[in-house]
Amino acid sequence: MTIVRRSLARYALLSIAGAILTIGLKGWAYQLTGSVGLLSDALESVINLVAAVLALVVLIIAARPADAGHPFGHEKAEYFASGAEGLLILVAAVLIIDSALPRLFDPQPLDQAGLGIAISALASLVNYGIARVLAQAARRYESVTLAADARHLMTDVWTTAGVLAGVAAVALTGWHWLDPAIALAVALHIIWAGWHLVRDAIDGLMDKALPAEEQAALVQVLEGYCERDKVQYHALRTRRAASRRFVSVHILVPGAWSVQQGHDLLERIEADMRARLSGMTVVTHLEPLEDPVAWDDPGLDG
Repeated sequence: MTIVRRSLARYALLSIAGAILTIGLKGWAYQLTGSVGLLSDALESVINLVAAVLALVVLIIAARPADAGHPFGHEKAEYFASGAEGLLILVAAVLIIDSALPRLFDPQPLDQAGLGIAISALASLVNYGIARVLAQAARRYESVTLAADARHLMTDVWTTAGVLAGVAAVALTGWHWLDPAIALAVALHIIWAGWHLVRDAIDGLMDKALPAEEQAALVQVLEGYCERDKVQYHALRTRRAASRRFVSVHILVPGAWSVQQGHDLLERIEADMRARLSGMTVVTHLEPLEDPVAWDDPGLDG
């Protein structure tokens, strides 16, 4: 797992290269047209570059194996990248609003709109292609960082589409106020996207439980053993750290069972759980079915 995840850094390098290329293209388009919408688009690409560099650093950290100081591994570092990327998107929105508001009250004509649109469209195609590659890698390796970077780049694609629509509308109608108005609409859209990234990162750092469908898969495994082996379970707790899942559960068996019988059952349960969900660490606790104390669940503070 660690070796595979270490290779994810190459996707961050791809994102960095793409950000540098799109900054150049979008900056060129702004210089040609003077469009505040295209300026806002270029500013977001600068944020993309910062986010991609941060993603590279975090992916390298997350790939480190577990050690004495971090016995559960370093995968949780990916949530910092996701949260930081969301915050950077919010910063980009503020910069866009700051650039667009003055031009809303003092609209300016645009120069060489056709060429500017063509150059920005090329930059958007670059971002779209990289976003697709990152999204596929994020699903394959269950990487929070790559998923956040892919979502960020797709936000950039939609940003560019909106900006280009505004620039084209200005060129066709002569309504110069459309340029900053579109930029403000784009800013509101990316605020929404940035908030979702920040929210997901907070959920991960706060040890949010596994999704309902994954918990249902674990319950299905446990219920199967309850029916076949006449055992019970309680205190099922789950959490996730990027691609790594953590599960703990108490298994209650007849008190007359030998330690070996109980151990063998727990081994089978853990193996079946890991077969249902990848990248999972399972901790089971064996208790006697007949003892009332075994049913107590004092929680984390017990």
